[in-house]
Amino acid sequence: MANQDQQITFFDIPSKDGRTWTLNPWKTRFALNYKSLPYHTQWLEYPDIRPTLSPHLPPAAPEPSTSSYTIPAIRFPDGTYMMDSKSIAVALEERYPAPQYPSLHLDTPALAKLESLMPGMMGKLAGVFVPGAVKNILGPKSQPYFISTREAEFGMSIDELQKTQGGVQAYEKIREELQEATALLKQNAARGPFFEGDKVSYADFVWAGFLLFMKYADAEGFDKLLEATGDKEANERLLEGVKPWARDDI
Repeated sequence: MANQDQQITFFDIPSKDGRTWTLNPWKTRFALNYKSLPYHTQWLEYPDIRPTLSPHLPPAAPEPSTSSYTIPAIRFPDGTYMMDSKSIAVALEERYPAPQYPSLHLDTPALAKLESLMPGMMGKLAGVFVPGAVKNILGPKSQPYFISTREAEFGMSIDELQKTQGGVQAYEKIREELQEATALLKQNAARGPFFEGDKVSYADFVWAGFLLFMKYADAEGFDKLLEATGDKEANERLLEGVKPWARDDI
């Protein structure tokens, strides 16, 4: 195994159990594992993200903002730091290209469609995953920061956010988008469980990351989400298919 100076450093936010949980870090972790790149994880609780990254990167949004410094972030062995899961994916393709390393296939129509669907979906699901992160996922160091910043962002308490925007009705609001994504997933189902059939692509990691995130945030309601996709089994096959690259104990 390469020593840490020769490895990529992957900055991730831990759950209270020390695991990967949220959407965007899942995308990067899947990509690193799929390419079999040597890396190690540096876990950052929410209050530690800005102090760790700000000496090395400009803010991604005007400060103060929860979007100024974000996870995932990585440090390449040459000392270059980078934030944003898609920017990281592009850089991984450039620095570790095919055929020596497996391609992430960033040019698929499925990925373009998912990237157009996801922002609206996540906005409609905030009443599920924000309270879910507080109640089911985050540890005591991250909880106060997360609660205060999200209550300021949404202009209401976490409980009120859950009461007004959470529950099964949140999945009903994105039923059309869930079924549109699932229809894409099924287009090549005869050839395999992935969006491109038997060929793995970054689109698989985006959608699987979303599903895993929601499973962590709302374990009790996850079956309702899968039912709303219109084909629970197709989504379960994808999750099974990406398991070889879901390792998060590195």
